[in-house]
Amino acid sequence: MNLRLRAILRVLGIIVALSSLSKLLPGALALALGEGDIAHVFFSSFALTAAIGTALWWPLRNVHYELRLRDGFLIVTMTWVLASLVSALPFMYAPPYLSFSHAMFEATSGLTTTGATVIAGLDGLPRSVLFYRQLLQFLGGMGIVILAVAILPMLKIGGTQLFRAESTGPSKDAKLTPRIAETAKALWAVYFGLTLLCAGAYWVAGMDLFDAICHAMSTVSTAGFSTKDAALDHWGSPLIEWVAIVFMIVGGINFGLHYVAWRRASTSVYYGDSELRAFLRIIAAATAVVTAAVLIGGTFDGFGEAFRRAAFQTVSNLTTTGFVTGGFDQWAGVAPLLLICLAFIGGCSGSTVGGLKVARVVMLLRQGFREVKQLVHPKGQFLVKMGGKRVSESVVLSVSGFIALWMLCFVVLVLAMNLTGLDILSSFGAAAATLTNLGPGLGEVAATWSGVNYGAVWLGILGMLLGRLEVFSVLVLLTPQFWRE
Repeated sequence: MNLRLRAILRVLGIIVALSSLSKLLPGALALALGEGDIAHVFFSSFALTAAIGTALWWPLRNVHYELRLRDGFLIVTMTWVLASLVSALPFMYAPPYLSFSHAMFEATSGLTTTGATVIAGLDGLPRSVLFYRQLLQFLGGMGIVILAVAILPMLKIGGTQLFRAESTGPSKDAKLTPRIAETAKALWAVYFGLTLLCAGAYWVAGMDLFDAICHAMSTVSTAGFSTKDAALDHWGSPLIEWVAIVFMIVGGINFGLHYVAWRRASTSVYYGDSELRAFLRIIAAATAVVTAAVLIGGTFDGFGEAFRRAAFQTVSNLTTTGFVTGGFDQWAGVAPLLLICLAFIGGCSGSTVGGLKVARVVMLLRQGFREVKQLVHPKGQFLVKMGGKRVSESVVLSVSGFIALWMLCFVVLVLAMNLTGLDILSSFGAAAATLTNLGPGLGEVAATWSGVNYGAVWLGILGMLLGRLEVFSVLVLLTPQFWRE
């Protein structure tokens, strides 16, 4: 076994061992609630996966090798696959006793913050299992790999290449602090603090403490799992919906901005960010269109309810959180299709959101308008700018290439879903729901994937991983050049 492979296995062993820790809190909660059999499942899963991780790491603990960027791509992709495998165990041996395929889907959906589910009957599940689902989304929101990067330096493992491979958006090399590990810790501190604020807000708005904590973990992570079958509709509280709207927007903003605002004790950093301004404009415009559509179509009687529901679903879909209210897939007019399409845009770079990201979409549009101007004025010199600054041609080409590959993956995924037997509407909805990490789709996958064939389920797993890793990290592994020394 060559040195490179041994070093990669060493890191993966540590990450598997770290992933096993996610079973301890739900196990302790099960004990406290008197769910002894379920606690045994969680602690057994912890022991098994911790042992596997340690067995991988221990023989290779003294291996020293400087990771390269391509090693980061492989480690990050394998991390999400292995973490999903490790996390699927409790779903198989505790209620709801899912099959391996469905357990893998549920675990992947949680860790990738997609929020799609194969479970029907959340209201009857034990609280420890419900908490475990929410915890997976909390961990996946900021990223298991970034969590590991915050810890790996203590084990003398460099994390720069992992951070670059894991980070989302067009600007992957920006550091908030001089050291990558410190950057990861800073992001996690902000993330954890915002989750606590969200939990407090939900509690004050009327949820009990358990539900408030669980929903905070899936709101700031823009994930979408709920402890109730009716999700936030269970409470029928406009105040709870507005709390969700605020913190979904917060989760859709670059966490680097949150960190800088906290360090400076000033909100001025938000005003100067062009991507954030575009993000908020999209929310305002889409909310207005959806409100008009449901009012004209008679979905809701009063303007107040129509506006609140439209704002909630617009923010939920744009941030790819995936909370649903009022059976949005049955709303009048263009509203359902528009809401699904919002997930393609997604939120800001450096956020917990899926989709293409606002910065990329804005950049692509400006590049398109530049080409039109160039046709009208062939001798003119036109620049693509973001935030008043010129964007280099290499970044513009990179963004264009990324979006082209992303859309190609989407088309292939739609066709593959259709080949498994899904109708075309459900195939479109399933591909959009998984590749954007949105969760709810259209047709057969609007509410749950429980009735979908196993072929579509595994394609959904692939789509969620592609979306969370922004396709490049996975596709690069398929090139022959990657495996050549």
